[in-house]
Amino acid sequence: MRAAVYRSLGGPDVVEVAEVDKPVPGLSEIRIKVQAAALNPTDVAAWSGGFFPAPPEGVAYGLGWDVAGIVDAVGPGVHWTPGQPVIAFSHGLPLGLNRGQAEYIVVPSQAIAAAPVGVDPVHAATIPLNGLTAAQSVELLGIQAGQSVLVTGAEGAVGGYAVQLAKRRGAVVIATDLSPAGEFATKVAGADVYVSASQPLVETVRAVRPEGVDAVLDTARLGQTAIGAVADGGRFVTTRLDALPQTERGIRVLLTQVGPDGATLSTLSDLAAAGDLALRVAETYPLQDAAQAYARMIKGGLQGRVVLTVE
Repeated sequence: MRAAVYRSLGGPDVVEVAEVDKPVPGLSEIRIKVQAAALNPTDVAAWSGGFFPAPPEGVAYGLGWDVAGIVDAVGPGVHWTPGQPVIAFSHGLPLGLNRGQAEYIVVPSQAIAAAPVGVDPVHAATIPLNGLTAAQSVELLGIQAGQSVLVTGAEGAVGGYAVQLAKRRGAVVIATDLSPAGEFATKVAGADVYVSASQPLVETVRAVRPEGVDAVLDTARLGQTAIGAVADGGRFVTTRLDALPQTERGIRVLLTQVGPDGATLSTLSDLAAAGDLALRVAETYPLQDAAQAYARMIKGGLQGRVVLTVE
């Protein structure tokens, strides 16, 4: 089968589509015939050397956390049946070939959910990694109806989902990002207040909530520069280990470590099917053009995800 892989570190040109062995499902595992797979910055960090070491000489590593496709085969102890449309989360560790940007992938049963009814595979493929990161981050915030939360990077993939999920909990959401007006964050995701990155963040938030917000979800790696917006004794959740701020004023600092969660993924799928979770696709490329797709992604300026399609 074909899969997007990299054998060395560098620019997007190190990504190639190669013939690899078709994976076989084991105990409590499902093989999916992939229809679409979204690209993520975490994959860029892999082939560029941002997070992980280079593959050993003669070894290729696969790419892709997000999958939408059809159940193709199942191992023992699985209740799924071939032919069912699903979405799946393909964890990046351990490093290896069995990843989502391929014709087939094997995942554990707890990493999949039924695909959202009425949503095409390209859009459905944007849900797993970013949706789970947002959902698990909002859970860590511990907010209740009426409490306030600041979401940084609110126009991005994780931040955009997080605004929507926090609003569903009844939170007052202040959003911030690079765009001047924040039209997606406010008009689509439902944020109550938008703060452009051109404005002084802490001062502007404190002008709206003088006591500070109850929690911050930092998806934009602002770290220490954003903790001043949190009220004494509040919470600060970050999605990046390299953006952990120093704690102060009794604020609890937490790191999201996203993992497979079929129940939450099912909830996200249901929300998407009901039209209650906005899914954004910027451009699509066929699997064989994976390197070009990554080159376009890192160029930036996109409103939505880049997705590979698999015939």
